[in-house]
Amino acid sequence: MTDTGRSALPWQRLSLLTKGLPPEVGRLEMGADEVIGRRLNVLSGDVPLPVAVLKASALDHNSRWMRAFLARQDVALAPHGKTTMSPALFRRQIADGAWGITAATVQQAAVMQAFGIRRVLIANQVVDPVAMRWCFDVLGADPAFTLHVLVDSLEGVRRLDAVARAAAVRRPLGVLVEMGVAGGRTGCRTIAQGLDVARAVAGASPRLALVGIEGYEGAVPGGDDDAKERGIREFVAAMGELATRCAAESLFATSDVLLTAGGSAYFDLVTTLPRLVGGHRAQVLLRSGCYLTFDDGYYRTLWQRLAQRTPEIAALGEPLRPALEIWSSVQSVPEPDLAILTMGKRDVSHDLDLPRARWHAPEGGTITDAPASWRIEALNDQHAFLRGDAATMPSVGARIGCSISHPCTTFDKWRNVLIVDDGYDVVDAVSTWF
Repeated sequence: MTDTGRSALPWQRLSLLTKGLPPEVGRLEMGADEVIGRRLNVLSGDVPLPVAVLKASALDHNSRWMRAFLARQDVALAPHGKTTMSPALFRRQIADGAWGITAATVQQAAVMQAFGIRRVLIANQVVDPVAMRWCFDVLGADPAFTLHVLVDSLEGVRRLDAVARAAAVRRPLGVLVEMGVAGGRTGCRTIAQGLDVARAVAGASPRLALVGIEGYEGAVPGGDDDAKERGIREFVAAMGELATRCAAESLFATSDVLLTAGGSAYFDLVTTLPRLVGGHRAQVLLRSGCYLTFDDGYYRTLWQRLAQRTPEIAALGEPLRPALEIWSSVQSVPEPDLAILTMGKRDVSHDLDLPRARWHAPEGGTITDAPASWRIEALNDQHAFLRGDAATMPSVGARIGCSISHPCTTFDKWRNVLIVDDGYDVVDAVSTWF
């Protein structure tokens, strides 16, 4: 059985009033262990469609691959939790050796802390009063919890410092200076600006501690792949230069310095960050969130480029596998070459690419690959439009499996996600907390 950390979360409950599990009259929830005990099969009519599933074999493979990559490159991982917002999957990643989990918001960090994650990096600015107060309150309430946040301006430091001085807690909040790029989103635009912000953190309340430098290389612009990758290398070098200058002025509050970047598309380029900054050991920390589930569109395409620029990853064997699938039923065939499926924008991502019809399972039949002519051409809220050759179109009641192009904006549509083996027997279930 896949180890998702369920045993460490005995009070995890799965809602029977949201998608993914059979509803029961008069009952609101079910434990994950009970789901497993029911011996459900996704393609045998045991669960209502549409349903989101994760392939256990793909999760296991992707976990092994990333562990091998991290060991080969001598880096650590704090996967971005916004991808799945699943505490059980967080616990699996921690068991795999993750340094901690990355959050984008205080709400996400609160979920992680509540479910026992001991180290969280909020890879964002925290500026509103409620969010800032929570950061200091949780450090006082949970002595085993470590929290880091970003700053990119003197005003951001001032706001954090004001709340820090009013806080009763004595433990410091870890702060990283964020580097950015012109035209991008957050982050200091120059090394000089970053150094000014670092000096402000170092001179602020002792409840703020400068612990590292952060950046997001995916925001670096480029007219083509080569230009973008050159820009990313220059950006990563600038992060290292800022860290070196901070060390030269003794601004860091810790002996180990965090240097963190690396989303799911260019994480290999981030491994060039230095391992020694002045007299400080540097911990290079990647934040790839989609490695565990991967996809069959956007990231699969980017992977081909990654393999070209980093050929040594071939030594790690088979690349990452798509784990996340959405299965739905054919509810109508109103035209000879058109089938309407029971899934739509509320069930599957469509921000990058439309889902791809990959598998066909007629009622009472076996699963086969979908015909090459099939394509999802449009989505409504609750419907998908499947076009194909009239001679190959599925019948009403048939089950259609789709791969997706962006896991981040698929998970947020599901409160329950089933984990299945290669025969689509349900072997586990996890909840999400968006």
